[in-house]
Amino acid sequence: MCVAPDGGSLVSLGLVPAGPVSFLDGVALVDHHCHSVVAQDLDRDGFEALLTEGPGPAPGLSAFDSRLGFSVRRWCAPVLGLPPHAPAQDYVDRRAELGAEAVSRAMLRAAGSDVLLVDHGFAADGLLGLDGLAGVAGVPVGEVVRLEAVAEEVADAGVDAAGFGDAVAAEVARRTDPVRRPVPVACKTVLAYRAGLDVDPHRPGPAAVAEAADAWLPRRARDREPLRDPVLLRHGLWAGLDTGLPLQIHTGFGDPDEDLHRADPALLVGLARLVEPLGVPLMLLHTYPYHRQAAWLAQVFSCVYTDVSLAVPYVGSRAPEVIAEMLELAPFGKVLYASDAYGLPELHLLGALRFRAALGGLLEHLCATDEFSPADAERVATMIARDNALRIYPRIPA
Repeated sequence: MCVAPDGGSLVSLGLVPAGPVSFLDGVALVDHHCHSVVAQDLDRDGFEALLTEGPGPAPGLSAFDSRLGFSVRRWCAPVLGLPPHAPAQDYVDRRAELGAEAVSRAMLRAAGSDVLLVDHGFAADGLLGLDGLAGVAGVPVGEVVRLEAVAEEVADAGVDAAGFGDAVAAEVARRTDPVRRPVPVACKTVLAYRAGLDVDPHRPGPAAVAEAADAWLPRRARDREPLRDPVLLRHGLWAGLDTGLPLQIHTGFGDPDEDLHRADPALLVGLARLVEPLGVPLMLLHTYPYHRQAAWLAQVFSCVYTDVSLAVPYVGSRAPEVIAEMLELAPFGKVLYASDAYGLPELHLLGALRFRAALGGLLEHLCATDEFSPADAERVATMIARDNALRIYPRIPA
């Protein structure tokens, strides 16, 4: 049983219906991609700003009026001692009464994850540090090293164009040294945001890197321009691949900083062909609404793995359809659980609850129609929930 903070199970608290999660009820999750949570208390505007991938609700509207907002009121309210479907203002007031630390502790521990693999390289101001997150969650944390953040920090530390490429590679190697704590478990690129996935996937040569750095470094120094040059982005990506650690790649659904059609994972087929002989795992994150394309890539390339994180809590009760579509084609050993929760600890809980209910319900249906045996359903549930991550990430902290 997954145990809530007061010692009761999620089922007994009414947070998850008893039937559809039977194959996952005893399985602690490995969240292979998420972010930290806010350290400070939030007013209603602050909470609603984190309840959407956009800049916030339009004037006169509320982010609570969405699948995700209704899910918070239904499934998170009882964790805070409120009745299901509590009004939005009552929910925000109760959060403020309890305080950010207590809310985070309750939500993260109710989620039932054994390990969190955390990307702390994006908008980390105001979020708990990795040690603080591990403390409130009560579980080990591994670090996902965001490659673009490393390159920008190298630039900000001062380096000339000729030395930029070697300096980035050396810093990526240093950040992924296994003696560091929290232990570095993977690298990540947000190429989809910065240039799109439809770039030349080949490793750029030193002269091309120096030329691109010569153009970008002055703009970075003058205007703090984010790294968007495709040559420099590819250099960082290959520096990550050189570590041999799994490379997480943002695809699909995200915030307005990306062009969604250029985040289609099918655009990564060229990179997959180059990486296949290297044996480095490519971890396709999020993928929705292109999860069927991601499933195809996982089917045809041994190096490709995938998930449907981020979208699952956003689509609410439609999550079973999304997960079923992913599993139409993706091998069961190539699909992982992740929440992609950022900022709100509620997203850690909702990611876990929706995943358990969606995958559990799908497996119940497959058993009822004699497509799966119960033993096979239990094995697939455990593979996706945790065992695939434990196999693929060699450094997952105990």
